[in-house]
Formats: sequence, structure tokens, C-alpha cells
Amino acid sequence: MEARRVDELLEAVFTEREEGRDELAGALAHLGAHAPGGGAGDFRDLEGMGLVRLDGSRLSLTPEGERMARGVVRRHRLAERLFRDLLDLSEGAMESQACEFEHILSPEATESVCTLLGHPPTCPHGKSIPPGECCGTVQRTVRPLVTGLPNFPLGARGRIVFIAPKFHDRMDRLAALGVVPGSELRLHQRAPAFVIEVGETTLALDPEIAGEVFVKRLER
Repeated sequence: MEARRVDELLEAVFTEREEGRDELAGALAHLGAHAPGGGAGDFRDLEGMGLVRLDGSRLSLTPEGERMARGVVRRHRLAERLFRDLLDLSEGAMESQACEFEHILSPEATESVCTLLGHPPTCPHGKSIPPGECCGTVQRTVRPLVTGLPNFPLGARGRIVFIAPKFHDRMDRLAALGVVPGSELRLHQRAPAFVIEVGETTLALDPEIAGEVFVKRLER
């Protein structure tokens, strides 16, 4: 079986599990929508390769299958972030390119893209990006293009790329104030609170919340 097809099959199992589903039929339906071709026999081949377990109609990943699936999903979702946040591609172009990049990015390139983007926790659709080794590394060799507000320069303008709140209600409160992905802001001060300007509104955020807002600097 081609490596690309293996990636697609493992990705289907992983994403179905994220939705709380572990049925073979669900994985086949996912493939039918995103990567047509093949059938149940493909998963039996994966079982022979030691990557999945089939128990009747139930489907699960082995430890090696889990490792590989996380890698595919990580590459795909980081590529989505790259094409949406930095290159501003349309939804269709972003998805098409991400489907290609998930198969070709090397481990080194994947870590560099993640660092460049500021280690985003989610893709543009809000799904979690499996973390890599770089996400826990203190020393950075690539300057991130996306940073948290605590590291954003005073007086600079930026666009909010993503928000990673510890508590869901914070997202709702920030949204009500206009602090949402895509909004432009300017940082005016860091202490005792972070003061930002969003549109015509000036807001004060406590340091913990400010640390959950990630911004890309605008060069104008």
C-alpha cells in the first residue's frame, strides 16, 4: 500500500475518534468524503501492518498507528494555519494545499513551521493540533511570526490569529468585546493590565487572558 494511502486511512481513524466514533463504517464514510477509493480491505491491510486493530465493526489505532496518525494530523492542521494565517488563502485552496503538505513535510520542516506560527494549539476550524517536541522547547532558533500579547511590541499593530482560552466562557466574553480572530489591534501598555485598542474601543485585559491571545504583527 502506498504511504499516502496509509496516511489517509490513519487520519480517518484519528479524526473519527476525535468525534467519539470508532466504527469502521464511520472511517469509510470519512474517506468517501475526503479521500475516495478502496474499502474495508484497506483497513485489514493496515491491521496486517500492525497499525490498527479491527474488532468486529470497531476500529482502533495501535501505538505505532497512533504515532503515525498524530503526525499526519499535525502536519495537515499546521499547514492549514500556514496557508490561512500567513498566505490568506481561501478555504478551498487552504484545504487542498494542506492535503498535499500532510504527506510531504519532513519532521524538521514541520517543527520549523510550528515554531514560525507560534505553536498554535488549534487549526482554523478549532480542532486541536497534536503538539510536537518543539512546543516544549525553551530555546527557539526560528523567530515566531505569531506571538502571545505578552511578547508583542508596545505600539505595534497586529491581527489576532487565534485565542487559546483556558476556560470557554472567556472566548465568549472576548468575542463580545470584539476580540476575535481576524480583528486588528494595537498594544498600548503591559502593566498593571494589558491595554489594547481594537477598532474604536480601548480595552484592559488581565495578564492571564492577554497570554491567551496570539497575534501576527502587521507591517504598517
